[in-house]
Amino acid sequence: MSASESAAKLPAAPAARRLPMRLRPGTALLGLALLTLPLWIAHVGGYTDIASRVLIYALAAMGLNLLLGFTGGLSFGHAAYFGLGSYAVGLMLKYATHSVPLALVVGTLAGGIVATLLAPLVVRRRGIYFAMITIAIGQLFYFVSIRWASVTGGYDGLTGFSRHAIHVLPGLRWTLGSTGFYYLVLLCFAIGAWLIWMVLQSPLGRTFVAVRENHKRLRFLGVGVNHYAAASFAISGFIVALAGGLNALLDNFTSPNSLANNLSGDLVIIAVLGGMRNFWGPFVGAAIFVLVRDYASNVTNNWMTVIGLIFVLSVLFFPLGIMGFVQRKGRGQS
Repeated sequence: MSASESAAKLPAAPAARRLPMRLRPGTALLGLALLTLPLWIAHVGGYTDIASRVLIYALAAMGLNLLLGFTGGLSFGHAAYFGLGSYAVGLMLKYATHSVPLALVVGTLAGGIVATLLAPLVVRRRGIYFAMITIAIGQLFYFVSIRWASVTGGYDGLTGFSRHAIHVLPGLRWTLGSTGFYYLVLLCFAIGAWLIWMVLQSPLGRTFVAVRENHKRLRFLGVGVNHYAAASFAISGFIVALAGGLNALLDNFTSPNSLANNLSGDLVIIAVLGGMRNFWGPFVGAAIFVLVRDYASNVTNNWMTVIGLIFVLSVLFFPLGIMGFVQRKGRGQS
């Protein structure tokens, strides 16, 4: 019996049967809003770069959520792969190439391959021990970035690189100003979201959910649970590394903060706030997190207190996250 067939025999929880949403009018409206965003965002008091940051954090949180919400693995170290992608893009643009697509590919591979190599070690434990291993790995890369100052710039971070126009066709250049870069981020976000969607709709994705729901029963059925958990960890690492590379391009700068456990915690908060078991939950969580942080940081230096209060209230009153609450109300449940 194959793993997919074994997973299919498990009694599916209601959340598992309704994994990602099908293409609905709401999804189409979201796509239209994102495509036209540079035309209207200034009229609501926003700016294009903050929209780019929302999409970057949303992509990273959706990558983490593949592991956290759909496979059941709580990682507090995914900033390691975000930061590796960020540093790899910066180093490529500074020393090797002016090609932004090539730098993004290298950054994605750098973080994703490291996640793939570490996954078999990490998934040998579950629960709190899984989380502790991911924290330790994240701290390892954080201190390497500080100590290897000749390459990374140490505490000062990596500078000296910038975005360059993409030569799409002879005589046709994609200029990466604020608006042009937003559409590059949107393209990468769409590709990443589509890949996660396809994984979750496949037998592999359903096996991930089965691992989350009852990994002991899967072991009893002869399924290699650790192999599937490692696959989820690896795919998640590739997606998060892509987001890290985009973040380096947004700021034309990267630092050890992109590897810090604080960022890993932020990604977990974003996923939980929006709804871990909802496909678009991390996107909603990222929008709330980034916009509140941007506004609150202009008002007070204690902006993390505001974020913490919102998170506590969300956990108390919306334990399934914002999108989980909306989805539950849409089904008429109390």
